[in-house]
Amino acid sequence: MRRNRFPAVAVTCLLASFLTAACGGTKSTGSATLEKSTITVASLPLLDAAAVHIAQDQKFFAAEGLTVKIEPVAQSLAALPALKNGQVDAIAGANYVTFLQAYRQGTLKLKIIADAAAVAPGFMQLLVLPDSPIRQVSDLAGKTVAVNLLNNVQSLTFNEILKANHVDPATVKYRAVQFPLMDKTLANHDVDAVHTAEPFGTVIQSKLKARMVIDGGAAPNAGLPVSGYVTTDDFVTRYPKTAAAFQRALEKAQALAAGDRKQVERVLPGYAKVDAATAAKLDLPAYPTAVDPAGLQRLSDLMVQQGLLKTPIDVPSVIWRP
Repeated sequence: MRRNRFPAVAVTCLLASFLTAACGGTKSTGSATLEKSTITVASLPLLDAAAVHIAQDQKFFAAEGLTVKIEPVAQSLAALPALKNGQVDAIAGANYVTFLQAYRQGTLKLKIIADAAAVAPGFMQLLVLPDSPIRQVSDLAGKTVAVNLLNNVQSLTFNEILKANHVDPATVKYRAVQFPLMDKTLANHDVDAVHTAEPFGTVIQSKLKARMVIDGGAAPNAGLPVSGYVTTDDFVTRYPKTAAAFQRALEKAQALAAGDRKQVERVLPGYAKVDAATAAKLDLPAYPTAVDPAGLQRLSDLMVQQGLLKTPIDVPSVIWRP
């Protein structure tokens, strides 16, 4: 697992002239009205973070008078200290399980600005090699499954699938393997299966002719929010107009992603390192156009049931609204 490292980012507040660019019929807020016109956003190389790149590409941020510097980061855990210390202002595609745990532990005063992704068919996949004897859920008892992070959203959602199919989750051993290394780990028979997410699932199937045994995006997990655009209570308190401008631009981009997959396909090669042909084959997550309180409550309740939280989260307290 990667150590929690993140390069220090110098965030410079720029004095910018008033912008009046229009976007989708809405006039620019203009940097002159923002407390902070330049922000830095850490972004995961996942489909979850598509909206921040769409908003950049479509100049939605510029239309709000906002300059967004996007810094790549490999895992949510790596970005969390940088967010807490103010080295970045927000995280795109932040894994909700990680950040809800940090909030409950008191290590981060979390605020969720927008949902990033929710579970949809094909988005998460359990893959095995073509000659694997694993054919159905019951075959996984006693097997080792790779997940990106232990005790996180992958094991949480997969445990629900195991229970729905009368398999005791305690009989499955999870091993932490970073998404980009899952193909090699599976090919070397170091694990019996990998529980991965797009775009890595499609890439692994193509490279290894891997078989999808279980669609992790089907029932009982369909629609569950898994990631978001998160910041801190300090940021939204000090810069409410900046946060609102960021939120408006993201919601426009989420709507585009939800309604036209070509918008997602266009930005993926630039940050997720997949070519255009692969991007066209991917199973996309759902892109919620607003934070889903009921979905977050459902996630919090599942975390309590599986021992990832001691008590449920007060969901309204972590959702930020202007």
